[in-house]
Amino acid sequence: MLRLRAIMASGAAAAALVVSSGAVSAHGTTGADSPASGGSYEARMVRALGDSLGISDASAARRLDSQARQQSVLGTLRSSGVDPRGAFFDDDGRLTVNVTDASTAREVEAAGLEARTARHTVGELDAVKAALDEAATRELPTGVQGWGVDPVTNKVVVQVRDAATAADREFLDKAASYGSAVAVRDSDGKAVSMAGTVYPGSRMDYGNHYCSVGYGARDASGRQVLVTAGHCVENLPDLYYDGSHFAKGTTTRFHHGRNSVDMGLASVDAGWTVAPRVGTWNNGGDIAVEGSRRAPVGSDVCKSGATSGWTCGSIKAYDYSVTYTDPGQPATLVTNLGLSNACDLGGDSGGPWISGNQGQGMTSGGQTDNRCNGVYGQGTSYFQPLDDTLRYYGLSLNTA
Repeated sequence: MLRLRAIMASGAAAAALVVSSGAVSAHGTTGADSPASGGSYEARMVRALGDSLGISDASAARRLDSQARQQSVLGTLRSSGVDPRGAFFDDDGRLTVNVTDASTAREVEAAGLEARTARHTVGELDAVKAALDEAATRELPTGVQGWGVDPVTNKVVVQVRDAATAADREFLDKAASYGSAVAVRDSDGKAVSMAGTVYPGSRMDYGNHYCSVGYGARDASGRQVLVTAGHCVENLPDLYYDGSHFAKGTTTRFHHGRNSVDMGLASVDAGWTVAPRVGTWNNGGDIAVEGSRRAPVGSDVCKSGATSGWTCGSIKAYDYSVTYTDPGQPATLVTNLGLSNACDLGGDSGGPWISGNQGQGMTSGGQTDNRCNGVYGQGTSYFQPLDDTLRYYGLSLNTA
């Protein structure tokens, strides 16, 4: 995202889920069916673990001791609100706990465990899992092997055999609507595209930068295009969603160092579609897009973006002009923008703005001192009006 006096935005292996917290130490093994000498582990189990890992029985017992000690520590943190469902052992045997705030991270680390800042809470992922369960009860997706919350990736992981039926594709469309909270893998564990549906507000990558997905529309020939901020496609890049190519920049009215309008388009690959619903990043359901009627100054407006998520404020002005400066780039005058106090951050560029059910625009930029702390965090932000863009390029908006 373009900033005032700032740079343009660019942006494990599987482990066992913790299920207990009360083991005691054991050291070594004895007869084939007797407990290990510490009384906690049967020798048969210790030997099987050692054989599977290629280590000695003593090393296997020490490994179990280490896990037991760390699980006991985790149990003491429950009273502080630490959710053990977000914990996992890494490859080095460290118990790592997913947290979403700095204070919890400090508490976990003070107790001697590893803390990892995660994007999604356990509750959010559980809600996604429950929604997919409900979708499957309506029509069983037989080509989908299974799904569940994976604390290692901090996602709901969906395992797919194939996607041959309409029910499979509908289920994967539903999964895709949750954006970064879901990953789809084939039977070999490789990533697969999620049914070709991208939701406005999702992250899209190009090179070592990223923007946010804008609106879908069709040109006069019926070809599907992505309507985005011009600076996101300045060099007509290939665009990727969750690792899969889905679009390519085709035209832009933005050029560093020249008087510009921050609008641009990308052609959408065959088999992909931009949904006519704006994702709200777990702030209620998706918002149906029913048109592009411009909202008057003073109207409430919200935006969706890959960095700051869902934020809201009001429209302050139209036909606003801004001087953008990025280190290493010449200063650029951008005209015809909308001005708002809804907060945005780098990486939100191109993402949708909506008032009620009417699309308003795509994020262009904002002040460098914006601090988005929640839905109504205030800032100074700029958006490229959607109606101007549709009119200039002769497009028909995808609507619900």
